[in-house]
Amino acid sequence: MLMTPGLALFYGGMVRAKSVLNMMMMSVVCLGVVGLVWVLGGFSLAFGDSTAGLIGNLDHAGLRDVTTVVGGDTGIPLQVFAMFQLMFAVITAALLSGAVADRARFWPFALFIALWTVFVYVPLAHWIFAFDGYVADAGGWMANTLGALDFAGGTAVEINSGASALALAIVLGRRRGWPQQPMRPHNLPSVLLGAGLLWFGWFGFNAGSALAAGAVAGNAFVTTLTASAAAVLSWLALEHRLDGRPTSLGAASAAIAGLVGITPACGYVDTFGALAIGLLAGVVCQLAIRLKYRLGYDDSLDVVAIHGVGGIVGMLMLGFVATSAVNDAGADGLFYGGGFAQLGKQAVAVLAAMAFAFTVSYLLARLIRATIGFRVDAEVEAEGIDEAEHAESAYDFMPLSTTARLHEGARLNEGTTP
Repeated sequence: MLMTPGLALFYGGMVRAKSVLNMMMMSVVCLGVVGLVWVLGGFSLAFGDSTAGLIGNLDHAGLRDVTTVVGGDTGIPLQVFAMFQLMFAVITAALLSGAVADRARFWPFALFIALWTVFVYVPLAHWIFAFDGYVADAGGWMANTLGALDFAGGTAVEINSGASALALAIVLGRRRGWPQQPMRPHNLPSVLLGAGLLWFGWFGFNAGSALAAGAVAGNAFVTTLTASAAAVLSWLALEHRLDGRPTSLGAASAAIAGLVGITPACGYVDTFGALAIGLLAGVVCQLAIRLKYRLGYDDSLDVVAIHGVGGIVGMLMLGFVATSAVNDAGADGLFYGGGFAQLGKQAVAVLAAMAFAFTVSYLLARLIRATIGFRVDAEVEAEGIDEAEHAESAYDFMPLSTTARLHEGARLNEGTTP
C-alpha cells in the first residue's frame, strides 16, 4: 500500500506546480475506487473458478468467507490473500494517471478506473495469477494452459499499464504546447522520495509474491535489488553519454525501470539473470522515452516507456535467463538449456496482454470522452487544474514580507475578503 502514496509523490513532483494536487489525487482515489470494486466482486472474478480460462465467478463476492485457507501448505487465509492482491490492482490503476497528467478531469478519471478495473485488470489478473487448485479448481489460460512465467505482474501490472496508458494518451491528446514548451518537473526532491518509497515497497511486491518466507522469496528479494541497481548505473551511463550529465530524474526513472523489468522474473532467475535484465532495462527504457518525441504521442510521465517497455523486457528475457535451479515451479530459458520453447510462450503472453489492454482501454476512454467528457478546458489547462478541479493549490506563493503581512491585516480589519 505504501507504493501508492509513493507513486503520488513520484508523479506529483514530475508535473508542474499548478497541477500537482490533481496528479496526486489521481493516485489516492485509486485506493478508494479499486478497493471497493475489489471487495465487492473484483477479487472473486479474478480468482474465482474459471470459465474457459477467461474469467472467474462471483463465489467470493464481498469477501465474506473468513474460514477458507488457500494455497495448500502455505495456509494463507483467503481474506489476507485478497488484500495482498488488491494492492497490485491499486498501484496498476494509479500508474495510468501518469499518461494523462496536466489535462484529465478528476471524476471522469475515477469512473474510468472503476470500469477499467472490472474490464481490463480483473481479466488479465485471472489469466496470469489464477493458478489451478490455488483459490479455485480452475484458473486462467495464460498461467495454466499456455504456461507463461510471470512471477509478480509483468503482464497484468506492467504491460497492462503501459498499453492502457498509451490508449489514454491517444484518446485525450497532447498537452497544449507539448513538445515545443518545456514542461519540467517542479519538485525533484519529491520525485526522489517517491522513487525511494516505490523501491522499498517493491520488495514486498516481488518477494511477497512467493506467498511464503522461504528460499524463493529470498531469491526474489536479491534479484529485485540487483536489477534495479544495475538499471540505475546503465541508465545514468547512457544519459551521460547522450546528454552530457547524469540527472536525478534519470536516476529515479532508472530505478523504476529496473524494478519493472525484474517484476515478472524475480522468482525465476538467478543473480546474473537479474543483472542482465537490469542493465538492459536501464538502456532500453531510456531509449523508449526518447522515441516518444519522434512518434508524437504525449505520454506525460513515460508510463509506456518505463512500465510497458520494461515489462516486455522482463517477460521476454525470461525466455533466455529463467532457470529452474532457483524455483522448480519455473522453467529453463535458452541460456540454461531450455531451447526456444519458453521464449515462445512469453511472447504469446506479451502480445495478448498488449492487445487486450490497449483495445479495451481505448474503447472505455472513448466512451467516457463521448458521454461526460474526459479532458479539462483549455483555460483550465493553462491556469492549472488544481484550483478548477479541487479548489486548492499545493503551495501558497503569497510573499512573506512585513509589508505584505501589514496589508493583509488591514484588509481583515476592514472586513473585506482577503
